[in-house]
Amino acid sequence: QVQLVESGGGSVQAGGSLRLSCTASRRTDNNYAMGWFRQAPGKEREGVAVIDSNGGTSYVDSVKGRFTISKDNAKNTLYLQIYSLKPEDTAMYYCAARGGVWFSSIYLLAHPLQFVYWGQGTQVTVTS
Repeated sequence: QVQLVESGGGSVQAGGSLRLSCTASRRTDNNYAMGWFRQAPGKEREGVAVIDSNGGTSYVDSVKGRFTISKDNAKNTLYLQIYSLKPEDTAMYYCAARGGVWFSSIYLLAHPLQFVYWGQGTQVTVTS
Protein backbone atom coordinates (compact mmCIF):
# COMPACT_ATOMS: atom_id res chain seq x y z
CA GLN A 1 0.00 0.00 0.00
CA VAL A 2 1.09 3.53 -0.77
CA GLN A 3 -0.56 6.59 0.70
CA LEU A 4 -0.20 9.79 -1.29
CA VAL A 5 -0.66 13.27 0.15
CA GLU A 6 -0.80 16.31 -2.12
CA SER A 7 -0.07 19.88 -1.10
CA GLY A 8 0.72 23.23 -2.63
CA GLY A 9 -2.58 24.16 -4.22
CA GLY A 10 -4.19 27.51 -3.76
CA SER A 11 -5.82 30.49 -5.38
CA VAL A 12 -3.60 32.53 -7.68
CA GLN A 13 -4.02 35.13 -10.37
CA ALA A 14 -3.59 34.27 -14.02
CA GLY A 15 0.05 34.32 -14.95
CA GLY A 16 1.13 33.17 -11.52
CA SER A 17 3.02 30.06 -10.46
CA LEU A 18 2.57 27.18 -8.07
CA ARG A 19 4.47 24.07 -7.11
CA LEU A 20 2.40 21.06 -6.19
CA SER A 21 3.92 18.31 -4.08
CA CYS A 22 2.89 14.72 -3.54
CA THR A 23 4.55 12.81 -0.73
CA ALA A 24 4.36 9.04 -0.68
CA SER A 25 4.26 6.94 2.48
CA ARG A 26 6.97 4.62 1.18
CA ARG A 27 9.74 4.49 -1.39
CA THR A 28 8.53 4.86 -4.95
CA ASP A 29 11.85 4.87 -6.78
CA ASN A 30 11.87 1.28 -7.99
CA ASN A 31 9.45 0.38 -10.75
CA TYR A 32 6.99 3.09 -9.85
CA ALA A 33 5.34 5.43 -12.30
CA MET A 34 3.69 8.55 -10.93
CA GLY A 35 1.51 11.21 -12.39
CA TRP A 36 -0.68 14.24 -11.96
CA PHE A 37 -4.29 14.29 -13.05
CA ARG A 38 -6.90 17.01 -12.73
CA GLN A 39 -10.64 17.30 -12.74
CA ALA A 40 -12.65 20.48 -13.10
CA PRO A 41 -16.32 20.68 -12.10
CA GLY A 42 -18.51 19.09 -14.75
CA LYS A 43 -15.54 17.74 -16.68
CA GLU A 44 -13.85 14.38 -16.96
CA ARG A 45 -10.58 13.62 -15.23
CA GLU A 46 -7.65 14.60 -17.41
CA GLY A 47 -4.06 13.41 -17.42
CA VAL A 48 -1.73 16.37 -16.92
CA ALA A 49 1.76 14.90 -16.59
CA VAL A 50 3.25 11.48 -15.99
CA ILE A 51 6.74 10.23 -15.22
CA ASP A 52 7.22 6.53 -15.86
CA SER A 53 9.55 4.18 -14.01
CA ASN A 54 12.30 4.78 -16.59
CA GLY A 55 12.10 8.53 -16.04
CA GLY A 56 10.27 9.27 -19.25
CA THR A 57 7.80 12.15 -19.07
CA SER A 58 4.67 13.10 -20.98
CA TYR A 59 2.36 16.08 -20.80
CA VAL A 60 -1.06 16.93 -22.11
CA ASP A 61 -0.73 19.44 -24.94
CA SER A 62 -2.43 22.25 -23.06
CA VAL A 63 0.30 22.39 -20.39
CA LYS A 64 3.43 21.78 -22.44
CA GLY A 65 5.99 24.46 -21.81
CA ARG A 66 4.23 25.60 -18.63
CA PHE A 67 4.21 22.52 -16.38
CA THR A 68 7.16 20.39 -15.31
CA ILE A 69 6.90 17.06 -13.50
CA SER A 70 9.79 15.82 -11.40
CA LYS A 71 10.58 13.34 -8.67
CA ASP A 72 12.85 13.46 -5.65
CA ASN A 73 13.35 9.82 -4.76
CA ALA A 74 15.26 10.66 -1.59
CA LYS A 75 12.19 12.47 -0.29
CA ASN A 76 9.60 10.12 -1.81
CA THR A 77 8.05 13.21 -3.34
CA LEU A 78 6.61 14.02 -6.73
CA TYR A 79 6.38 17.63 -7.88
CA LEU A 80 4.48 19.60 -10.46
CA GLN A 81 5.95 23.01 -11.14
CA ILE A 82 3.40 25.23 -12.81
CA TYR A 83 4.10 28.53 -14.54
CA SER A 84 1.88 30.95 -16.45
CA LEU A 85 -1.31 29.71 -14.88
CA LYS A 86 -4.52 30.18 -16.84
CA PRO A 87 -8.13 30.20 -15.61
CA GLU A 88 -8.68 26.94 -17.51
CA ASP A 89 -6.10 25.29 -15.23
CA THR A 90 -8.59 25.58 -12.38
CA ALA A 91 -9.28 22.08 -11.09
CA MET A 92 -8.65 19.59 -8.34
CA TYR A 93 -5.22 18.10 -8.93
CA TYR A 94 -4.60 14.50 -7.98
CA CYS A 95 -1.40 12.57 -7.60
CA ALA A 96 -1.30 8.90 -8.62
CA ALA A 97 1.19 6.05 -8.50
CA ARG A 98 1.57 2.53 -9.76
CA GLY A 99 4.23 -0.14 -9.52
CA GLY A 100 4.79 -3.36 -11.38
CA VAL A 101 4.76 -3.76 -15.14
CA TRP A 102 6.29 -0.91 -17.09
CA PHE A 103 4.08 1.28 -19.20
CA SER A 104 5.27 4.34 -21.06
CA SER A 105 4.43 7.75 -19.72
CA ILE A 106 2.44 8.61 -22.82
CA TYR A 107 0.30 5.49 -22.39
CA LEU A 108 -0.28 6.15 -18.70
CA LEU A 109 -1.24 9.77 -19.37
CA ALA A 110 -4.23 8.53 -21.34
CA HIS A 111 -5.07 5.58 -19.08
CA PRO A 112 -5.54 6.81 -15.49
CA LEU A 113 -7.19 3.53 -14.49
CA GLN A 114 -3.75 1.91 -14.71
CA PHE A 115 -2.81 3.83 -11.57
CA VAL A 116 -3.50 1.97 -8.35
CA TYR A 117 -2.82 4.58 -5.68
CA TRP A 118 -4.43 8.02 -5.55
CA GLY A 119 -4.20 11.00 -3.27
CA GLN A 120 -7.09 13.11 -2.01
CA GLY A 121 -6.27 16.04 -4.25
CA THR A 122 -5.27 19.66 -3.89
CA GLN A 123 -7.37 22.49 -5.34
CA VAL A 124 -5.90 24.96 -7.79
CA THR A 125 -7.99 28.02 -8.57
CA VAL A 126 -6.82 30.59 -11.10
CA THR A 127 -8.54 33.96 -11.19
CA SER A 128 -8.44 36.33 -14.14
